[in-house]
Amino acid sequence: MNRFTIQDQRGATLVVGLIMLLLLTIAVSSAFTLSGVNLKAVGNMQYRAEATAAANAAIEEVISSDDIFFAPIAKDITVGDYEVKILAPVCLRAVDVKVDTSDDANPNILIEGQEGVVGGSTGFQDTYWNVPAEVKDSVTGAEVMVNQGVKIRLPANPNPCA
Repeated sequence: MNRFTIQDQRGATLVVGLIMLLLLTIAVSSAFTLSGVNLKAVGNMQYRAEATAAANAAIEEVISSDDIFFAPIAKDITVGDYEVKILAPVCLRAVDVKVDTSDDANPNILIEGQEGVVGGSTGFQDTYWNVPAEVKDSVTGAEVMVNQGVKIRLPANPNPCA
């Protein structure tokens, strides 16, 4: 019968305990590193979302009036902490609006090009625009470019897309 005494162990428990402590320390430090990386990624996503929201708010402010479509120019707008640069809107196309020749007291307004449409011009055009907005935040480093499509009916004279 083999019997181990305390003197025979000679610190084996201490060595095993130190190895387990080392493994636990490595696992905890890895978790801290990963959580720091995840925190930075989430912060960057939040900055980007805020910049996108600022760009959308600036675009809404600009297109709430049709002035920008009569004289397309760039504008700088401050939304919260963000400086938004609205680039000059670009007219993509304009389509004449025609009046239906029905006997209806309030004739339907139809877009030119639809089959069976006969009638005179209404003097208006449906215009299709691209309104770009750019946000560059020097503090967070967030950069966002937002393009918003807009359809607006404007008088045909002067030609809004000239």
